[in-house]
Amino acid sequence: MRCSLEIVRQQEYAYHGTSEQERRVGNRFEVTLRLDYPFDKALETDDLRHTADYTRLSAIITEEMAVPAMLLEHVAGRIIARCRELWPEASGGRVVIAKLTPPIPAQMAAAVVAVEW
Repeated sequence: MRCSLEIVRQQEYAYHGTSEQERRVGNRFEVTLRLDYPFDKALETDDLRHTADYTRLSAIITEEMAVPAMLLEHVAGRIIARCRELWPEASGGRVVIAKLTPPIPAQMAAAVVAVEW
């Protein structure tokens, strides 16, 4: 059985970007995080100890988004490292970080980095 837990489009205000202005002024971001986890025991027991707690996953997103970085890839890597540390039995996952209205002269909804492991 394949199972996953997903945080979908968590909104954060953060200070990531390659320009000094982006790191000073900040921007709005949306983060989606999927963790592939063996939920077999949770399906049977109704016990939080047998699952990945989405409250903790959400906190990881908030904590890592609060640390300024030049690259969204780096932020995604930090989120992945935390997930792998807390849930080593997870078989993989996906992090998507969208910078809403990036400061460039083109019209777009977002610039997005997606990393799967």
